[in-house]
Amino acid sequence: MQLRRRLLKALAAAGLFGPAGISGLIGNALAKGNAPVAPGVHKLRGTVSVNGKPAREGQLVGAGDTVVTGPGSEAIYVIGQDAFLQRESSTVNFGADVALNLMRVVTGKLLSVFGKGARTIQVSTATIGIRGTGCYIEDEGAGATARTYFCLCYGDVELTPGAAPQEAERYSTTHHDKPMYIHNDMKMPKMMVPAGVINHSDDELKLLEALVGRWPPFYGQGGPRY
Repeated sequence: MQLRRRLLKALAAAGLFGPAGISGLIGNALAKGNAPVAPGVHKLRGTVSVNGKPAREGQLVGAGDTVVTGPGSEAIYVIGQDAFLQRESSTVNFGADVALNLMRVVTGKLLSVFGKGARTIQVSTATIGIRGTGCYIEDEGAGATARTYFCLCYGDVELTPGAAPQEAERYSTTHHDKPMYIHNDMKMPKMMVPAGVINHSDDELKLLEALVGRWPPFYGQGGPRY
């Protein structure tokens, strides 16, 4: 618990999410010790909606819901064992059938950490099957030349590009080992090409995992693991 408290206090001091900080979010997590925080929306900045209505802190998000962030906006929310940091100008839909564990990143940027069990993420260029994972997605939306950035920060994935399912890959990583761009452009020799690590950080992953009572696998000893 003490390691977790030190981590959260350090993240708060760093002002990870802008000038306003995340004092309320950190305070909630600290009060929980090693236990997960309550599900729902934990941080809002700018214009955020759930199912077309303005979101509010504490609001539950779940199956069948669509979360939209406007320009310059951001949301952090928890659903069960999973936690999400949704960046600006992004639309994320959670499938209505709970048994399917399906979600869709329609467009935009999403950092996610997931608990045990299989999940399926649909993006404009691919189907992503994950298990016990942290991942970051940037999706440019539909279109013949659109692409999706995908970083499996840690965990296991089966990645199937929609334009070339025969190129499907199954792999594991421990620390941002294999970022990819996934394309729809059939003029390219391959739909999946290597990329670098962009626009997400270990501190953000640590915070999201802390909200659900875990530590990232790369963080070392001292807390619950997958």
